[in-house]
Amino acid sequence: MPPGAEEPTLTVDELAARAGVTVRTIRFYGTKGLLPPPVIGPRRVGHYGQDHLSRLALIEELQHQGMTLAAIERYLERLPPGLSAHDLAIHRALVASWAPDSAKDVPRAELERRAGRALSEEDLDRLAAMSVLARTGTPGTYRVDLALLRLGVQLLDVPIAHETILAARTVLLEHTRSAAHELSRLFRDEVWGACRERESDPEHVAAMRSLSAHMQPMVVQALVTAFQRSLKEELREWLKES
Repeated sequence: MPPGAEEPTLTVDELAARAGVTVRTIRFYGTKGLLPPPVIGPRRVGHYGQDHLSRLALIEELQHQGMTLAAIERYLERLPPGLSAHDLAIHRALVASWAPDSAKDVPRAELERRAGRALSEEDLDRLAAMSVLARTGTPGTYRVDLALLRLGVQLLDVPIAHETILAARTVLLEHTRSAAHELSRLFRDEVWGACRERESDPEHVAAMRSLSAHMQPMVVQALVTAFQRSLKEELREWLKES
């Protein structure tokens, strides 16, 4: 178990309910090596933790991308060892970021089941501020970004004011839109522009669109990596000054 990780406390039935899969599926993933074995406690009862939950969510997302179980197994084998639940949640959010749509309309009962806790109105407001969910026209039903839900729920316990979350969201939207605009301009001018004389060729246009789609996950990964490094540098400087 990675340092600082929470002690596994979920039974296989609780894990299945939280992940939205069957117990049989969990046991099958275990035999295939897709899911680490549980921690065996008293009375030989297996206990699972947040890392198992996050890995199940990642497997689900990879399946949505059309990957077979064999491909998913190879994919998971390439991940660095000892990833925490938080790392896996970020990884799943990256995978989902280039999926067509990871949002789903769910009733409050299912939302709380997936969150693993009861959610107050303040919790819902905070999740909405983080763009994890949005209220729909149907009372008690929410449009939920399942790729971000677990990260959002974890942030509920962080002592950050609602106003600070809104301000952070504004900053992130402003700068990510600016980065997206500049990157799109570069692609349009340097790649698409160089082949503009072939715009009348449907096969060429399709190939360029396919290239753009394949580049998206690499660009997202590059942006996240650059941001993480910049944030570490900023925190390091801030801690020196304080």
